[in-house]
Amino acid sequence: MEAPERTQLLQILADRFTANRARHPGIDWAAVEARLHAHPEKLATLSLMEQTGGEPDVIGLDAATGQVIFCDCSPESPAGRRSLCFDRAALDARRENKPTGCATERAAEIGITLLDEDQYRALQSLGAFDRKTSSWVQTPDRIRKLGGALFCDQRYDTVFTYHNGADSYYAARGFRGRLLV
Repeated sequence: MEAPERTQLLQILADRFTANRARHPGIDWAAVEARLHAHPEKLATLSLMEQTGGEPDVIGLDAATGQVIFCDCSPESPAGRRSLCFDRAALDARRENKPTGCATERAAEIGITLLDEDQYRALQSLGAFDRKTSSWVQTPDRIRKLGGALFCDQRYDTVFTYHNGADSYYAARGFRGRLLV
């Protein structure tokens, strides 16, 4: 990443951090920025999160490692990550009308992990997300082996977890991810 792009991205992240202080009480931007400078490879991932519409922001610190947790905080599931089935097995199983890809591979390409259900619910405690869209979440192996996958959204001031065939895809379903720095 070239210096001007890095400077621009850091400014976007700093502005978002300042505008949404309730997402990260007790965390100082200078400490976050220092971690980003210490791990410049993470800026490329944050840039991809931003480019695909994720609006990454700090949502806390990992209790075990002290790492900064960035998460997609766009109001709706990131627009550049929608209309995807869940994983490669589901994509390969589709005979007709295949989507352009799958959530698990796109997350890996970006360098993030899909949120699990608990992480998704924790994110929802910081604001109202996915009120018109939904997001694939990590799915337990026992459900995936039976052909299913989980997704979440928020409706009626409540977070819901649902199931669908892993090979399904919808224009309003994408995925959210997180990154530890």
